[in-house]
Amino acid sequence: MKRRFVFVTGGTGYMGSLLLPTLLARGHRVRALARPGSEEKIPPGCEAVLGNALDASSFAGSVSPCDTFVQLVGVSHPSPAKGREFRAIDLPAAHAGVEAARRAGVQHFVYVSVAQPAPVMKEYVAARSEGERAVREAAFAAATILRPWYVLGPHHQWPRVLAPAYWVWEHLPSTRDTARRLGLVTLSQMVAALVATVEDPPGGVRIVDVPAIRAARPTTPAAEAAGPTPP
Repeated sequence: MKRRFVFVTGGTGYMGSLLLPTLLARGHRVRALARPGSEEKIPPGCEAVLGNALDASSFAGSVSPCDTFVQLVGVSHPSPAKGREFRAIDLPAAHAGVEAARRAGVQHFVYVSVAQPAPVMKEYVAARSEGERAVREAAFAAATILRPWYVLGPHHQWPRVLAPAYWVWEHLPSTRDTARRLGLVTLSQMVAALVATVEDPPGGVRIVDVPAIRAARPTTPAAEAAGPTPP
């Protein structure tokens, strides 16, 4: 396995707080963007970069010589009521990340988007779709776009009540494709999928959908503890 030098935005958040120590434990060098005052949330061994995730000029100079960029910034607990926040945070953060990575000559850009098409959360899907377009237009040597729907984990458990319904939908021909595309994944699966794509860049653009995320396996004991596979 080739060791990567990874720059992460959103490293102190829901997925990032588990991704950073997992990457470090696997021998990768990691830099993480943090707001001033939040640098204490960066784990030991990770290089902290202070800046504003919505402003590329505040951190672009610190991205080089990283070869991989992981974009995780987004509104927490997405819901249909947060449409304005998706446009004000998620999309500008995606553009800033792409611009900073492009300036630094990053080879592999990793972007966490959302499953699509979807019958709900239209503003969320629209903002992330625009983010995907920015990634594609930047023409990185390699780009990976992950498309989860809801990521189960600490304080993100309520969709488990839908598990029986998902089981039925996935077994009905008329709803099978939609149910699989909009299926639930765990935080451990999501982190495992991120680590796998960091360690194995594609040739061009790669889409990692819910079935592929579910197929990922935890890579460290910490990731294993993040939650069981949903039924």
